[in-house]
Amino acid sequence: MSAELISHEPATGAELWRGAIGDVDAEVAMARANWADWAAKPVTFRIETLRRFANVVRAKTDAFADLIARETGKPLWEAKTEVASVIAKVDISVSAYSERTGQRRMEAEAGGRMALRHKPHGVLAVLGPYNFPAHLPNGHIIPALLAGNAVVFKPSEKAPASGAFLIDCLHEAGVPEGCARIVIGGPAEGKALAGHRDVDGLLFTGSAHTGLALNRQFAAMPEKILALEMGGNNPIIVWDTPDLYTAAVLVVQSAFTSAGQRCTAARRLIVDEALYEPLIGELGKIVDRLIVGAPHDNPAPFMGPVIDNETADLLTESFLELMMRGGKPIRHLQRTDDAKPFLRPGILDVTGMNDRPDIELFGPILQVVRALDFDEAIAEANNTRYGLSASLISQTPDLYNRFWANARAGIVNWNKPTNGASSGAPFGGIGWSGNHRPSAYYAADYCAYPVVSNEADAARASIGVGLREYEPE
Repeated sequence: MSAELISHEPATGAELWRGAIGDVDAEVAMARANWADWAAKPVTFRIETLRRFANVVRAKTDAFADLIARETGKPLWEAKTEVASVIAKVDISVSAYSERTGQRRMEAEAGGRMALRHKPHGVLAVLGPYNFPAHLPNGHIIPALLAGNAVVFKPSEKAPASGAFLIDCLHEAGVPEGCARIVIGGPAEGKALAGHRDVDGLLFTGSAHTGLALNRQFAAMPEKILALEMGGNNPIIVWDTPDLYTAAVLVVQSAFTSAGQRCTAARRLIVDEALYEPLIGELGKIVDRLIVGAPHDNPAPFMGPVIDNETADLLTESFLELMMRGGKPIRHLQRTDDAKPFLRPGILDVTGMNDRPDIELFGPILQVVRALDFDEAIAEANNTRYGLSASLISQTPDLYNRFWANARAGIVNWNKPTNGASSGAPFGGIGWSGNHRPSAYYAADYCAYPVVSNEADAARASIGVGLREYEPE
């Protein structure tokens, strides 16, 4: 790897940013040397500092959103929504810290008292993804700093400029530079950071492939915290609904927002056989009208390109592979410019396909499965090793009750898209989607550990049983 990492705009191919490859050892050492002073500050001091960070980002909203849009290719309107989430995360994290890691005092025996408090882990590594290069790592960083940890953050090599901007805003707000560090680099730097002996834990958002490797690596290190969010092969069921246009809109929003580059995106549409033809008809009409374009285009696009040409090539190959295995194309995945990663959504009917791959195709590809009854639909929804998000479109509350009770996912929605989860709620999944350490509101749980203390103002003790009678010398 060269001494510099260069970021290019997916929509134009133009160079956007370049930065020197970081020194993992130096960054971890810096964080290790400084975290204790930050942890010793009153929590009110850390809260006030992070609220200044929110104000710094608020003042830079336009510049930050423009950078995110250019670096990821997502529409400007969506990038502005991401910046708004970065700002909102501070107050959400303050509320979560108070609720999830607050102090408690309880009466104990012999006139003592029991105290529950929480301590930071120390130095936490954060590995961020490219699809939400500010919001998702920020969802780890803010709770970690609030709890008194130092953070060493490696942004995705596909979106380093947005990560660097985020860290600069933290420093401008007064977070000590030694407590918010950044490592620019690729997979080698990420691996070195994750395995560094002087980090006390790792907070990860990314692919299942990488997450599984990290899980194996950390199996021999129970003393370190590991929080994994690894995406999904998410189902959306359409059943028993008269408004097929609205159902189709919800499917499109679930499958193709952010060019399908969301961990909560719907990858599989499961539909009542009786509704298949009319629903596909409505779905096709909407997909044909979707504007796919550059971030600043006017009119504004619904979705931009995928992150790079390599990803576009892999998605194209995956679509062809599904066809070769028996998938019947409803809308072909179209590459509108061979030199740029713009893709028009692809839809295939994969009902009855043998050996359908259980993978997360991270892009605008939707697989459709027809089901004869609702039990079959639920079984198909659960036919995955993942378990992040699932949604039911139906007018029948009893069906939703059955779906909620039986769907294997951490997010189960009704007449809503699979994506768009609130930061004010826990966010995480089961199976290959996570390791039971949900983020968002519950991030406070993995950023500090509970300490229980049995306390008394003066030492008083006696032994009433098991002693021989006192015999004076």
